[in-house]
Amino acid sequence: MLQPIAGRVAVVTGGSRGIGKGIARTLARHGVRVLIASRGEDAARGVVDEIRSAGGTAEHVVADVSAPDDVPHIAEAALEHFGGIDILCSNAGIFPPRSLRELTAADIDEVFNVNLRGTMLVVKACLPALERSGHGRVILTSSITGPVTGYPGWSHYGASKAGQLGFMRTVAMEVAGAGITVNAVLPGNIKTEGLADLGEEYERTMAAAIPLKRLGTVDDVANTVVFLASDEAAYLTGVAIVVDGGQILPESLAALEG
Repeated sequence: MLQPIAGRVAVVTGGSRGIGKGIARTLARHGVRVLIASRGEDAARGVVDEIRSAGGTAEHVVADVSAPDDVPHIAEAALEHFGGIDILCSNAGIFPPRSLRELTAADIDEVFNVNLRGTMLVVKACLPALERSGHGRVILTSSITGPVTGYPGWSHYGASKAGQLGFMRTVAMEVAGAGITVNAVLPGNIKTEGLADLGEEYERTMAAAIPLKRLGTVDDVANTVVFLASDEAAYLTGVAIVVDGGQILPESLAALEG
């Protein structure tokens, strides 16, 4: 049984929908006070209301991690509302599909500025508060796409997600002396609003390629985040945990037959 993390403070970027929303709700169920950072105020306020209705504690801040001037406001809001930061979940990410032949420099910049540069900026902004925490935890939402697998149309996305892991490994060493750990979760195909946009046929096809024969849920990812935020994970740093139901294991669909 994990030691309680109730009373700690978590910042969740991209916390108004999808995996980020699942992380925020699950941390709140464990008694963590959650600050949701999102570009959309209405959606963020809706998650805050949902958490409060369930007995949790949450606030929100409107901020775009791709805007350097916005990012410091995230750390400032956490300090204003809760007095510190113990857990940073850098989850904000976008994945607009575009083949390499169609990619423009602007397309690449858009994805990198949110997924990679945004991660770097928010970790830097929250670092002083994490150092004061005494048990700081940084958890990045990367992906199997890029670090482990590839998918046509997502070269820019995959590159940004692989880049997060390069950042993770170096920063984990830089902040270890302050007792801060830096780890990542690599979700496979998780049922979110974004995945629903890809259609039922895509979902059926992807589920057939997963040994557990189902897509993951946001709770599957969030439960891993809770572990990485716990005291029991204090000796794990620079680690990337794949949460994919075994999706990356088979060499081919034939390996799943029989």
